Amino acid sequence: MRRNICLVIASLCTLALAGTAQAGVLVASAPDCASDGGSTVFSPWLDPASYVLAPGGAAESADGWSLSGGSGIVDGNEPWNIHGAADSHALSLPWGASATTGTMCVGIENPDLRFFTRGSGVGVVKVDVLFETASGAVASAPVGAMTPSGWTPSPVMPITASLLPLLPGSHTPVQFRFTAVGGNFTIDDVYVDPWSRY
Repeated sequence: MRRNICLVIASLCTLALAGTAQAGVLVASAPDCASDGGSTVFSPWLDPASYVLAPGGAAESADGWSLSGGSGIVDGNEPWNIHGAADSHALSLPWGASATTGTMCVGIENPDLRFFTRGSGVGVVKVDVLFETASGAVASAPVGAMTPSGWTPSPVMPITASLLPLLPGSHTPVQFRFTAVGGNFTIDDVYVDPWSRY
């Protein structure tokens, strides 16, 4: 009996230790997690949610992005200029290339992602969310994929990863990775509704 009680206590201690959050690279690079209110930039598409720009999301320069596989900033902008009338650049994603945003905070109530993309109707733009596990390791989960033909806004993409409340106020530092699969694409104006307010 005493042996069984000791085993139960040892198991509970192990679970408690495993569940303790440890700061990793995303937590270390997380900005201030206060909400700035956002704006209803997708209201022309009947989306009333308030969105904030992801780090580097306007794609006017490579600042805020980690680029690989030949991705880079190019001339041209999504035609609605929702971030600003003076914007004149976008992010090119040739076949097999990827681009990852800087770190931002989201709430854990299934926030949403939207962006603009252009392609030839071949292949997909794949989006993943990068987040930290309780051990501090970086993991990824799929957010969505789309095959654009000409410039088009993405659908609302719920971020359904089991995000952990690693920071005070139930916020989680995340990054978003865009990958071109089977085609060449351009993306622009990446926005996140970090608190899912409808």
